[in-house]
Amino acid sequence: MDNSGTLALKQEVLTKIVEAFFSDNFEENARLIPYYMRPKGSDVPFRCCIYKERAIIRDRVIAGLGFPIEDDNEEKLLSDYANESLNRQSFNDRVLTVIGAACKGCVPNRMYVTNICQGCVERSCKRACKFGAVSIVNGKSYIDSTKCKNCKMCMAACPYNAIVKIAVPCEDACPVGAIEKDENGLAKIDHDKCISCGRCVKRCPFAAINEKSQLIDVLKNIKAGNKVIALIAPSIAGQFKGNIYQLKSAMLKAGFFDVFEVAQGADITTVNEANEFEERMNKGEAFMTTSCCAGYNELRSKHLTEINKYASDTKTPLYYIAEIVRKNNPDAKIVFVSPCVAKRREVLNNPNTDYTLNYAELNAIFEGRKIKVEDCQEVPFDKESSKQGRNYGVTGGVASAVSMAANREISIKTCIINSLNKESIKQLKKYALDGNCPEGNLIEVMCCEGGCIGGNDTIEQQKTVRKSLQNLLDNSSDLS
Repeated sequence: MDNSGTLALKQEVLTKIVEAFFSDNFEENARLIPYYMRPKGSDVPFRCCIYKERAIIRDRVIAGLGFPIEDDNEEKLLSDYANESLNRQSFNDRVLTVIGAACKGCVPNRMYVTNICQGCVERSCKRACKFGAVSIVNGKSYIDSTKCKNCKMCMAACPYNAIVKIAVPCEDACPVGAIEKDENGLAKIDHDKCISCGRCVKRCPFAAINEKSQLIDVLKNIKAGNKVIALIAPSIAGQFKGNIYQLKSAMLKAGFFDVFEVAQGADITTVNEANEFEERMNKGEAFMTTSCCAGYNELRSKHLTEINKYASDTKTPLYYIAEIVRKNNPDAKIVFVSPCVAKRREVLNNPNTDYTLNYAELNAIFEGRKIKVEDCQEVPFDKESSKQGRNYGVTGGVASAVSMAANREISIKTCIINSLNKESIKQLKKYALDGNCPEGNLIEVMCCEGGCIGGNDTIEQQKTVRKSLQNLLDNSSDLS
C-alpha cells in the first residue's frame, strides 16, 4: 500500500473504527480512538500539541462513522456518533466534508514576486502582462492581485524565475471552482458546483477534506448475517497484495456473501457502446463521447450540458452488473468497492446499489480483521470477465474495447481525454460548440489521470498497479 502521510493517517483511523466495531463495546472504544492514537506522553507529529491532534482525529472519526463535520456539535461524544451510525437508515448526497480544524487556511492563489527579483532593465514581466497588473515599485516588480488574472505570462517572461505561483492545493486542483474559502479563510465546498472528482481530497496535504464513509453501514449488515454482495471495480487489480482471486477469498473471509467483477458489466457496456457508436456514425453525427466515468457524467450534468447530445446513452459497467446481481439477489445489500469519490454519488442514485466502500476502507476491514489477502486461497468468479473489461480502469482501455467491438466498416479514430482539468474541459466545450472534434470521432473521457487507477481512493502507485493488471490481462480472454 502507498504509505504516504495523509493516506496512512486516514487508513489508521478507519482501521481503528473497524477494530472498535468488532470489540465488546463499539461505542466506548470509538470514543477512545483519539486517545489510542495519541496517548499521553506520545510524540505530536503534526500539530502544536497533543490536544489539537486528538481534536482533529475526533473529526476524522466522525467522518469515518459517516457524518458531516460541518454539523458537529462539539459537546456530542464519539460514542453517541457511533451509536447513531448503527441506527442510520439513509445518507444525503453530500459525500464530502471538510475538517475545519485540520485546514491550514492557505493564502489565496496568486502570482508572487520573490526576493530573487533583480529589478532588471528589461522589465520583461511588466511588458508580458496584458492586464496592467505588473508595475515597478522601489526598483522591483510588484503584482497587483486585484488586476492579476493568474495567466502566468509574467512568470514565463522573467529571466531569473523570480515570479512564482502560490497555489492552494485543493483550490488549484478543482477543475470547476467548487472550492472556496469561508469567512474564516478555511476551505468550503460548493456542493452545487462539485462534480465529486476527488481532486481536493487527493491534493490536500493536511487531509482536511474527507469522504463520509459508509463503512459502519456495510459492517453492521455483515455482522447481522445479511446477504452482503460486493462489486469490485476493474482498477482494484494490484491495489492489494495477491491477485483478484485471492482478493475475493479475503472478502468472503471478511463476511461478504459473494463478490462480482464490475468488469463483467464493462463487457456489456462495450457491446452496447459499440452498437450505439455505429448507429450515431451512420446517422452522420460528428463524434460520440464515452459515458462510463461518473465524474464526467456529473460534469456534463452541472457544467457542460452542451456536450450531452454527443455523449453515449449507454449505462456504466456498474449499472449493468448491479442490475444482474439485484435480479438474482433481490434481498441482498449490494456494495460497490470504488477507486473514487464520484462513484459514491452514482451508487446513491442507483436503486440497485446500496453502499460504497473505497479501497482504503476495504483495506481497513482486512487490517482490522487480521486478514492478509496474499495468504488467502484463490477463489474463482462465477463468470470470467474479458481482457477488455478488466482493462477499463486504465486510460485508453474503454476506447480500445469499443473500437475492437465495433463494426470494422465504420471508421474509428479515438481521442483520449486523460483527466478532467480546466484545459480539457475547455477542449470538450469547444468540441461541443463547434459540433466537431478534429482529433477523432470516439472520445474517451477519464476524470482521473491514468484512468480509474489514478482515482483519489486508490491506495497503490500506478506503476505497481499496471504490473499486476498486465499479468491479469495476459491470463484473460478477449471479449467474444
